[in-house]
Amino acid sequence: MEMLNSTELTRETAIQTAQNEVVLNAAYINGDWVTIKALATDSGDASFDNRNNHALYDPNSGEVIATTRLCTSAHVEQAVEAADEAFASWSQTSVSERARYLNAIAESMEQQFDTLVGLSVLNNGKPIEEAKIDVGDAIACYRYYANLITEQATWSKVSTLESGIRLLKTYSPVGICALITPWNFPMVTTSWKLAPALAAGCTVLLKPSEVTLLPELMLGNILSEIGLPKGVVNILPGAAEVGTAMTSHPLIDKVSFTGSNVVGEKVMVQAAKGIKDISLELGGKSAIVVCTDADIDYACDLIIGGIFTNAGQICSATSRLVVHQDIATQLFETLKVKTESLQIGDGFATETQMGPLVSEQQLNQVKKYFDIATAENLDCLTGGELVEASGYFAMPTVYTDVPTTSQLWMEEVFGPVLICATFTDDAEAIRLANDSKFALAATIVCADETAALEMALQIKAGHIWINEQQIVLPEAGWGGFKQSGIGRELGGDGLSAYQKTKHVLLTD
Repeated sequence: MEMLNSTELTRETAIQTAQNEVVLNAAYINGDWVTIKALATDSGDASFDNRNNHALYDPNSGEVIATTRLCTSAHVEQAVEAADEAFASWSQTSVSERARYLNAIAESMEQQFDTLVGLSVLNNGKPIEEAKIDVGDAIACYRYYANLITEQATWSKVSTLESGIRLLKTYSPVGICALITPWNFPMVTTSWKLAPALAAGCTVLLKPSEVTLLPELMLGNILSEIGLPKGVVNILPGAAEVGTAMTSHPLIDKVSFTGSNVVGEKVMVQAAKGIKDISLELGGKSAIVVCTDADIDYACDLIIGGIFTNAGQICSATSRLVVHQDIATQLFETLKVKTESLQIGDGFATETQMGPLVSEQQLNQVKKYFDIATAENLDCLTGGELVEASGYFAMPTVYTDVPTTSQLWMEEVFGPVLICATFTDDAEAIRLANDSKFALAATIVCADETAALEMALQIKAGHIWINEQQIVLPEAGWGGFKQSGIGRELGGDGLSAYQKTKHVLLTD
């Protein structure tokens, strides 16, 4: 793929793309962009409307980039009808045909790589290099499931001790899927859900976050460009009304949601009414354990990558540092220097290492926890304040000697805030790492790989890195334990989430 140098990706070109290529005030239903009409106000003046107008912001400045109307429950009805009508034919397409479309999505994204990167930086605020990783990861995910579905045998023989019979197994698509994605990784979490759903033969209603619509809505153009059959994917830019209509609709067979626990619980209740298949990828309060034999400089790099990437707005952010007491003082000294040297600024600036938070709401969320830390009299090693600037910036922050009773220990901040505690032996490290209602991920920094692997067996987390940054591969299943969610995305488990097994018994 051809990529521009980072210095050639500018806010101006991204804004021009948003104006010329992103289809606003429309939903992608049954293979076409359908205009979302303005809703009349209570005054009865249909010529003036702000009831379903929604602003899209540049987090770097806090300024409005664009406005768009959002869908209503009526659009969900249209989309469900389209997906229902398309399911009969799409579910029977050959796996090679489905793989061809998945690869075509990947190829189109490759051709528009810089365009998608620019829109992500503009609307989400993350630095260019992080946005490049996101687009690359999304492309890899579509290609992975294109390969995986072609490798899956249509029929496989199941061994049985019963004589005179044969037992075969095959797979069927789960049905019509409602996919709801968050704002922190535009295009990435969409690919985690959409790619396996299409590979399995499902049809889809997709509700991307209304916060980061600019990069997400480009998908509709791509689907039209590659000629995906009408109704297979329907994209509904909307807020809570649309999400509720999707998750509670009687014709929806599967709900996959990524987001907060508060909303996830509501989704689960809504999906329960029709006994829908459900996948939830929710919160995290992941630990990074640094053992006494760790290289301190490298450990600090892993700590910083785990909490300050994407300004800490990551479900798997290792926001709890558990460090051996013998090296804690030296590690904190190094961590303070490295943290304070981070370049905070505009995502389009090549020197930026941490960008703004995504929205004013998220900035206020982080400020709330700064205030709680002050009230709890926590020891602030560095940060603890908002940045005096336009836009939604917070200082990368580290609190040390945080008690396990602190709200900051127990609750997900979803921002650039690290809390620290010390341990004396491995048993205490494991206890502290597991001391959370969440159990999504963890990192272990340890020179003794055998000891690290033993620790990994005892830490409750769905994904664990040992001496490595948070690399996420499409081949590795993603999901957690406890209140971090239900089910898995990515890997073979991600495909299984959109399939139902079917067994056929024959005489031998």
